[in-house]
Amino acid sequence: MTTVLRRATHWNRPLMVFVCAMAVLAVVAAVGILVDPRVLTGAPIWLKPFKFTVSFVLYGATLAWMLSLLPRRSRAAEWAVTVIVAMSVIEMTVIVGQVVRGQTSHFNDTTSLNAALFAATGAAIMVLFLAHLVIGIVVLIRRIPDRAAATAVGWGLGLSLLGMLAAVPMVLPMQDPGIEGVSGAHSVGVIDGGPGLPVVGWSTTGGDLRIGHFVGLHALQALPILAVLLSRFATRLDERSRARLLAVAGGAYGVLTLLLTWQALRGQPLLRPDAGTLLAVAALVVATATATGLVLARRRRPDLALAA
Repeated sequence: MTTVLRRATHWNRPLMVFVCAMAVLAVVAAVGILVDPRVLTGAPIWLKPFKFTVSFVLYGATLAWMLSLLPRRSRAAEWAVTVIVAMSVIEMTVIVGQVVRGQTSHFNDTTSLNAALFAATGAAIMVLFLAHLVIGIVVLIRRIPDRAAATAVGWGLGLSLLGMLAAVPMVLPMQDPGIEGVSGAHSVGVIDGGPGLPVVGWSTTGGDLRIGHFVGLHALQALPILAVLLSRFATRLDERSRARLLAVAGGAYGVLTLLLTWQALRGQPLLRPDAGTLLAVAALVVATATATGLVLARRRRPDLALAA
């Protein structure tokens, strides 16, 4: 653990400074949840800043680690990182500023100022998306030496872009709830702020577009974690087999993200799937298990691979 922390101090400096700042802000938001009695859209007013700061800590630290795997530095990636940090700071400044004002930061068109702030966050996320895409392209071009790690990082970066796109329907005209001053919604078929799951707040009475958004974004952590687990516990597999398993996992993860978004768009709660959703999940499980079985059937032990 100490070795990991020591290495982390040498990762991308702007990202690590940002991660530290978000960690401090997460503590502030956690205190706010406990001491500030205000409630906004059915949740403690400081809950949203807390969730965003934790997400940014994970995002920034993972991205910094991924860049440390590149065989050499990339000026394009470093510029993209600077842009990502700047856009993230804009996003968090608006979110925290609106909490202080007692206002929602998203879908808020009640005044010209609130509308401008929401538009600013939307523009910032679009720029962040493009900068993230640049990093993904750099990673593909520079080729991380370890094949399994390269597969995990590539899929993680790509699927996190898919997760960002899963949030787009939230601001489309079909999500206009017909409430004056509100220009979009997380929920489908019900009003935002209704009954929801603990902490995350995902609707338990209607669809919720945040689910696919969340799952897609965190592919950035899920695929590398799987790569680490495979390297540690699947020692009988050669590097190529591990990379193939990660590709299978990445494909399944992407389909799951789309499936969850499709479920939400039909106004269906996560924990109350209909027959169509269950059939799609079953098909995904069977396809993933079959692909995994085929990879394992073709596997080679590391010692045999070296001999070949």
